[in-house]
Amino acid sequence: MGISTESAGTPSLKVLVCGGGIAGQATAFWLAKGGHRVVVVERHPALRATGAQIDLRGQGIDAIDRMGLLGAVRSRLVHEPGVAFVDSRGRRRGVVMANTSGKGRQTMTSEYEIMRGDLVRILHGATKDDAEFVFGVDVESFEQDDDRVVAHFSDGTKDEFDVLIGADGQGSRVRRDILPAGAADPCSPVGIHMAYWFIPSVATDDSLRETYNAPGGRMIMRRTRNATETQIYFALREQSAEATEIHRRPIEEQKQFWSDRFRQAGWQTERFLAGMQTAEFFYSQEVTQVRTATWSRGRVALVGDAGYCSSPYSGMGTSAALVGAYVLAGEINRNPGDLTAAFANYQATLRPFVDKVQAEVNPKLLRIGFPKGRLGITALRTVATVGSFLKLPEIAARFANEDRGGDWPLPDYSAPQPS
Repeated sequence: MGISTESAGTPSLKVLVCGGGIAGQATAFWLAKGGHRVVVVERHPALRATGAQIDLRGQGIDAIDRMGLLGAVRSRLVHEPGVAFVDSRGRRRGVVMANTSGKGRQTMTSEYEIMRGDLVRILHGATKDDAEFVFGVDVESFEQDDDRVVAHFSDGTKDEFDVLIGADGQGSRVRRDILPAGAADPCSPVGIHMAYWFIPSVATDDSLRETYNAPGGRMIMRRTRNATETQIYFALREQSAEATEIHRRPIEEQKQFWSDRFRQAGWQTERFLAGMQTAEFFYSQEVTQVRTATWSRGRVALVGDAGYCSSPYSGMGTSAALVGAYVLAGEINRNPGDLTAAFANYQATLRPFVDKVQAEVNPKLLRIGFPKGRLGITALRTVATVGSFLKLPEIAARFANEDRGGDWPLPDYSAPQPS
């Protein structure tokens, strides 16, 4: 069911992939299987096998399966049986369990929960022998004509390629350089900011995810994957210049921002803030979606968050990256001598899926989960309590006709297809 080497045809292409994360490595995997020479450049000095917990859903699970990596993913899954809603004293007011029936839709937690670093390592192990990886180097700029792309690298060198793939995340430089002059900013903030870090686990940190709402549009989430390490997530509903700017400031200032916003919020906030001060891993971001009219220009194309970041609240960011890589590489392998057709088919094929995934995030509905006042929090907690007592989320998920990617079928590139 995967991409067939025999269907790749000629010519063999020299491809540069900018970004060694999930989307970049998955794209490199399929292009190498298609018989192309693939070079992956990653600006970090080593494989960036870090990050918090992510999940696979719907077509993303199918994409990993077609790579032959589902068994490896299963061996590294995080056990997270459900999500508990707690009050300011830590009392659980409701629990929504994962849908493990194999049918319908995933609930708030997936049966395929995995640490980002583990998935990155799995992809790298499957790709590193077939593609060239260059770490500590970024694409500073590029120019292209009808025959080639010339990439200029951060180490002062340059090289020629047949194709450039931008897999460099939601702040993509490659995207910036292929958008028309005067184009609108493709990044759409949803009004939420997030930070996450790891702290030592304690005996009361069990495998259920815990979620807590505090006044002022604040949310805290705890996830514990083992006996030694707990993940802490702070999320804040705020639209201000200060909140937007803080993510570009030094980490010490970011930590101070989150401390100021969440001090005395209740529950275990003081423990979480104390752990933040000494945390080796810390990340702060504004939650945005990336929406562009086109994902390519000439010999350059975008994949994953660079082209269609759906935001963490879609639950489909990782799956969209894996699916997008599969479709992009499949169309290049099918049409190696006609990149115009390959990229047009890529967009036409994938756009309905991306539109469905991005529609899962409605900023107005998202704000309901971040009430500003105590009355709103009480109402939200009451709904969670009643709904979980009646098991309404689990029932609705099990009998849903489709998961978050809709009924869009993952294409089959295993045999030659007509152009």
